[in-house]
Amino acid sequence: MAEVELKIAEVIAGKDGPSVLTGLRRIFYLVTPNETSFQTLEEVPKYVAQASPFFIGLILLELMVASLKNKQTPTRLNDSISSLSAGMISETSNLFSKGVYLMTYVWVYENYRLVDLPWDSPVTWWTAFILVEFTYYWLHRMSHEVNIMWASHQVHHSSEDYNLTTALRQSSTQKVLTFLFQLPAALLVPPAAYSAHYQFNLLYQFWIHTELVTSLGPLEYILNTPSHHRVHHGRNPYCIDKNYGGTLIIFDRLFGTFAKEEEKVVYGLTHPLNTWDPIWVQFCHFVHIWKTFWATPGLTNKLSVLWKGPGWAPGKPRMGCIEDIPKVKYPEPKYDSKASTLWSVYVAVHFVLAMVLYQELFAVVKVLSTAAMLGRVMFVVWTLVCVAAIMDRKYVIY
Repeated sequence: MAEVELKIAEVIAGKDGPSVLTGLRRIFYLVTPNETSFQTLEEVPKYVAQASPFFIGLILLELMVASLKNKQTPTRLNDSISSLSAGMISETSNLFSKGVYLMTYVWVYENYRLVDLPWDSPVTWWTAFILVEFTYYWLHRMSHEVNIMWASHQVHHSSEDYNLTTALRQSSTQKVLTFLFQLPAALLVPPAAYSAHYQFNLLYQFWIHTELVTSLGPLEYILNTPSHHRVHHGRNPYCIDKNYGGTLIIFDRLFGTFAKEEEKVVYGLTHPLNTWDPIWVQFCHFVHIWKTFWATPGLTNKLSVLWKGPGWAPGKPRMGCIEDIPKVKYPEPKYDSKASTLWSVYVAVHFVLAMVLYQELFAVVKVLSTAAMLGRVMFVVWTLVCVAAIMDRKYVIY
């Protein structure tokens, strides 16, 4: 018990955390090979975990700046809680699987690598940067073009808002797909370099989920920017299946999947979910695929339900028909089951308590038994489900 309390105290005190400047540089990928090259996997910092305070700080900053600019607030309590809940569920799933993925990557590298790249060479650093980005592009593209993969990825697109909390709305099932697409990098890239750049690629994608940044000028030709990523999150017909890059936009330009931001973007899924339930958000499309699979005649067609695009149906092209996409024009009504002020305060307080327990779980996970860890995960998830039920106005007298 004393060891657990000591670990919590260390986390609260920020003993292992970076300085403010260093933390911000990491989020924007403004790091050098010298400071982010490591010989062993164990030496690589947990960059994403250390970024949590910066995520919260930037979310609050975005809200404040939007208010000062007299713009409509970019965040809604219910949508933001839904996005953060998805992120929390996604990260808790890592507790049971992340080690397996890294061990497999190390095994492939140690037994099948094609070259020996020096761990401290800038060539290795840039090779890792490009390969992580290239494999992410194809993972992301296939996650839109293959229905069974879209079932995982649609979680991230299910928000009808676009702000920094949306960046944290992640799938709990996409880790397997991410791993399979990035495993070939083990033929070239040392595990430590892969781990570092994989984390930086994720961190960079956080800050581009905002409407406050309009354009970055000439950098728009090279980098993935808020403008490009707004298009990616849009359900306007011109936005569908565009701009898949993580940190760069050059692969979209090379492979014909780039689209420039034009008319005002309407965010979310083409068929909105109309719920805040974090479990349904995670698994709704799997249920849809299951029902469609059994309702579709013929083995070939059934398999096509899995491996062709989400819009495919017998007699249609692999990706479906763009004409089937519902036409939208900003502003579109959003799902917004408003709760009373009292219930909103109740929800906010209990969600904050769930976040505290969630952070404490990750602080002490190494000293917990599997049963204790599973119990805490189930309690956090159940709390999030109950919070969502209140926001959906289910089982509650208002």
